[in-house]
Amino acid sequence: MANIQPTIRVNEPVIYPEARTYVLDCLDTGWISSSGKYVKRFEEEFARFLDVEHAVSVTNGTEALHLALATLGIGAGDEIIIPDLTIISCAFAALYVGAKPVLVDVDLKTGNIDPLKIEKCITPRTKAIMVVHLYGQAADMDPIMKIARKHNLRVIEDAAEAHGATYKGKKVGSIGDIGCFSFYGNKIITTGEGGMILMHDDVLYEKASLLMNLSHKHGRRFYHEELGFNMRMTNMQAALGCAGLLHVKESIEKKIWMAQHYRELLSDIPWIELPQMMPYAESVFWMYTILLKSNAPIKRAECMNLLQALGVETRTYFYPLHLQPVLVRRFSYDQSMYPISTDLSERGLYLPSGLALTEEQIRAVSEKMHSIANAKKT
Repeated sequence: MANIQPTIRVNEPVIYPEARTYVLDCLDTGWISSSGKYVKRFEEEFARFLDVEHAVSVTNGTEALHLALATLGIGAGDEIIIPDLTIISCAFAALYVGAKPVLVDVDLKTGNIDPLKIEKCITPRTKAIMVVHLYGQAADMDPIMKIARKHNLRVIEDAAEAHGATYKGKKVGSIGDIGCFSFYGNKIITTGEGGMILMHDDVLYEKASLLMNLSHKHGRRFYHEELGFNMRMTNMQAALGCAGLLHVKESIEKKIWMAQHYRELLSDIPWIELPQMMPYAESVFWMYTILLKSNAPIKRAECMNLLQALGVETRTYFYPLHLQPVLVRRFSYDQSMYPISTDLSERGLYLPSGLALTEEQIRAVSEKMHSIANAKKT
């Protein structure tokens, strides 16, 4: 079958009119690097959006996780509990500070870390739990926070995919010790590349601010007592973020609207599972995910190839971390401990979900899914 260039992309961003105005302001005034009014404005406004006291912007979401761990003093010999089904950035952040990622299987309904499986993985070396709010759905934070308090552990929330998602009315990223965000081009708020960490604690804020900017000693610039990093976000990136924040409510509403349309249009295909909503969470559906049931008349790869040929781009779920060669070479993971993450990873994919997606395109994707389903009936 010929490979046809997709006409409906898996994600196309919306660049709001204010973005052009703000970026041109950076160019016209010469404030194009990490100094300038938009960096501080973006930090303050995003912190207000999350109802958190402090925010520190960085170069990308991976470095947000890295900075969070460094700020919490996690280092060589420490262990960090991480869900098995997530992007590799979570494990890399642990490796960057010399820690070991300890992997935990996920919940079948949400794909998020299963709180019931965390405690048995805690050892005297465990220092933190890294929670990932996968694909815009909040993890079950109350039992996780209870476990963390019981064992004196820090909690890092990776909310890169969940801008504005809530858990029992609280925005994710504001519940643990540090919340981490990405503003990559496919995120609800984008700066092209970019990230941010947020926290309530004044001491953590001061340390993070120091570390991310080469650890210049306060009051004595170019004098360094600690190992620091160059993670500074540029003023132009922050300008894009400020523009996105002006429209964040409508962006989230658009994501929820897309999810409702997909649910209405795809619910009659018997061999796919649609996202399950949890009573404690309000998802922002960063990506609209589906799972092919184990008895489906088609394998995931074939389904994706057929959609590609029909002009629809898709993506697979993340690979489980316990199968990632870069980790397997370093650590010994018992593959039998991760049956759910393995299963979801093999059956899951997501459909076009970008903010630029139109109702006509959603209907076209649905029609093409139905054409595949009808063909498999014969």
